[in-house]
Amino acid sequence: MMKLAARIRRNRKMRVALVLCAGAVCLIGAVYLYFHNPYSYPLPCIFYSITGFYCPGCGAGRACYSILHLRFADAFCYNPLMTILLPLIGIYIAARAIDWMITGGNHIDGKISVKLLVWILIVIFIYGILRNIPVFPFNLLAPGGLAQVL
Repeated sequence: MMKLAARIRRNRKMRVALVLCAGAVCLIGAVYLYFHNPYSYPLPCIFYSITGFYCPGCGAGRACYSILHLRFADAFCYNPLMTILLPLIGIYIAARAIDWMITGGNHIDGKISVKLLVWILIVIFIYGILRNIPVFPFNLLAPGGLAQVL
């Protein structure tokens, strides 16, 4: 296994092929989600099923569905934090994949502040708590809650 990983790190064509395969898998997933109706058949959240509380990602499937259909206001209603963070996550994944594909190394993670990452995790944790408070205005953070206002 270690020999294979070392060989992939040295071979740029293999890295390009792996990144293209990962991109193809993501594209297939996006096409599936585009035609999958999460309103009729929602993607289940294990955390919500077990605890009855919304996790920070609850509503993300419907939000991604809405984004794929260019309904950004609907996406924001289902999961505002994910809708804001999704472009940043996409930029990070694309930059990391391009860096690895070209150099075979990781030059991106060292340029990201650890303090920034800690703050993002704190915001996600607080968001997960606030969206479960059943009192106005916190109930607006529940999936679909902002649709009541907009």
